Amino acid sequence: MSKDILFTRRRFLVGAGAATAALATGAVIGHWTDALSGSTKPSASAASGPGTGPLVLVTLYGGNDGLNTVIPYGDPNYLKLRPNLGYQADQVLPLADQIGFNPALKGLHSMWGAGTLAVVRGVSYPNPVLSHFEGMDIWQTADVVNGSGPGWLGKWLDANSYDPLRALSVGTTLPPVLRGETYAATAITSTRLSLIGSTTLQAAFASMQAAGPDRVGMAAAVAAAGTDLLEAKVRLDKIGAEVGGSTSPGSTSSTSAGSTSSTSPGPTSTGGAAKAGATGKGAYGKSTLADEMAVVAALIKAGAPTQVYQVSLSSFDFHSDEKANEEALLGQLDSAFTSFFSALDGVKGAENVVVMTYSEFGRRPGENASQGTDHGTAAPLFVAGPKVKGGRFYGDQPSLTSLDPNGNLLHNVDFRSVYTTVLDKVLGADPEKILGGSFPTIGFL
Repeated sequence: MSKDILFTRRRFLVGAGAATAALATGAVIGHWTDALSGSTKPSASAASGPGTGPLVLVTLYGGNDGLNTVIPYGDPNYLKLRPNLGYQADQVLPLADQIGFNPALKGLHSMWGAGTLAVVRGVSYPNPVLSHFEGMDIWQTADVVNGSGPGWLGKWLDANSYDPLRALSVGTTLPPVLRGETYAATAITSTRLSLIGSTTLQAAFASMQAAGPDRVGMAAAVAAAGTDLLEAKVRLDKIGAEVGGSTSPGSTSSTSAGSTSSTSPGPTSTGGAAKAGATGKGAYGKSTLADEMAVVAALIKAGAPTQVYQVSLSSFDFHSDEKANEEALLGQLDSAFTSFFSALDGVKGAENVVVMTYSEFGRRPGENASQGTDHGTAAPLFVAGPKVKGGRFYGDQPSLTSLDPNGNLLHNVDFRSVYTTVLDKVLGADPEKILGGSFPTIGFL
């Protein structure tokens, strides 16, 4: 599909009056390309069966410093490279082999001890780039050469029958990882959606979505988008009512496969579920990630058919004054994780939940003159959940002396092996068809 068509559709949605106002609820319509081609929309799928997720993907934007997250405190080269940023042995939370967690990760340390958290070390890809944008594109598309095309989970969506609740991104935007060529995920900010205006205006909007002989081309695309929105609204409102979620004014964006149109402000759905006590035992903090994971927990508790959720935490790009700032962000990550799993304790279906973190790259081994670190390469990631074979490392600890020509860490785990493992073991998908190649699985599942 040409960029001109995508751009035209974006401009149309931004200026489409009532349709745009309704799309500002936060639903992301992923099936509109079918309407342009004249094909028939498939029916929504049933709820996920055993072993089909949910996968909760946690995106850490900015390039998290892996060496100060999973700390090789027993390696004398660590403090030589980081005399100011490094942690002493008595400051870390010990794991094994003279490696420990950042002191902010107390909850994750307990999960490691309970065997529900695994660490995959030295993760990257061949010829890594040091650009935030290109690096994130590569991780999200699994195209290590160009970082282009649909997201790897977008391809997974394309391979399944369409359901607007199959994948949900909690937040105001939809990342490329969940955009396919035909379908895309739905972006939400709460367990409920709201349409603005009076009952009469809402009814008029609904009537505009009906198929008809005059609905062809772009008109059919817009009608199909509205149909998906209304379906998502009805189903999410039902789930939201069950968990006690609420709505309040806010702003968000609407994205569909291949394009994004932002609209704000306007009455939309917000993180009411995180405030409503509907998520059970977890005492959620104020961080955005905690609120987003609270929404995920509420939907899982209510039996949502969603197989993939995406949440995110930003601002890991610390070129200066890193130590305290990264520790604060890791504390938010830790709080969100522990509260999320606490909320799901004893919940039916929660035994299949797998949470996975990733970032676009790690940081350089040595600190810079501003007590920060610059863009690097390989880094660890976390995999957590009741079915995870945790309390173990997977992959080798990268050497601090044997580095690449740019002085960065050498990877020993290709991130596509991590994706292969979760596609196979969590989503029951064929990884080779989605990733375009065969990569060995890793034993954390």
